[in-house]
Amino acid sequence: MSGKNRSTPGRPSSPGKGNFGETGFPGSSAEKKAAVMGNKKKHRLPIFGIAAVLLVIAAAGLYWSGVKRSNGARTIPSGGNTLNASGTHLSFAESMFDDGKARHFKHRDGDLQVRFFIVKSSDGVIRAAFDACDVCWPAGKGYGQSGDYMVCRNCGQRFASIRVNEVKGGCNPAPLKRAVHNGRVTIQVQDLLEGKSYFDFPGKA
Repeated sequence: MSGKNRSTPGRPSSPGKGNFGETGFPGSSAEKKAAVMGNKKKHRLPIFGIAAVLLVIAAAGLYWSGVKRSNGARTIPSGGNTLNASGTHLSFAESMFDDGKARHFKHRDGDLQVRFFIVKSSDGVIRAAFDACDVCWPAGKGYGQSGDYMVCRNCGQRFASIRVNEVKGGCNPAPLKRAVHNGRVTIQVQDLLEGKSYFDFPGKA
């Protein structure tokens, strides 16, 4: 019949403007799914951002908590190192020296910084020494590492790692007592302070 709307048998007439899917809501199922997934992703981004900020804050807290004071002295440690509650000794994780690389540390006492290093020598022994010697200490340059050798930054003399703690005097690194027990390397603060004269020079850090 002309002038009248006809409906296709078995299918409802279009209710008006808009694109309606099978559920009677605007848009296709694919479009609705995309919209929902988009909203979920938007909610996730702020959560990830907050988690990252909290992680950075926690890491900073752990670092500064490792710097402890005792009787006016301060130790500047790296990860896994501690100054015990009574301030009598320093403790380091033995595993941190397994790669044979020398680690340098500082212990502040008043206006002096006592510098020392710990290294696992080529024969597998943990060794420690002040970052100074009986000859070049006034220069305050200490030692660097070149392969299996500790090298004086002032005069350039080289010392095999197996000589650290074994040979003293001259330009050899001044020995520092240490003990290794139950996976920890321990150094007594009193032993460190006995070497502080090596670091009392003009222009000291």
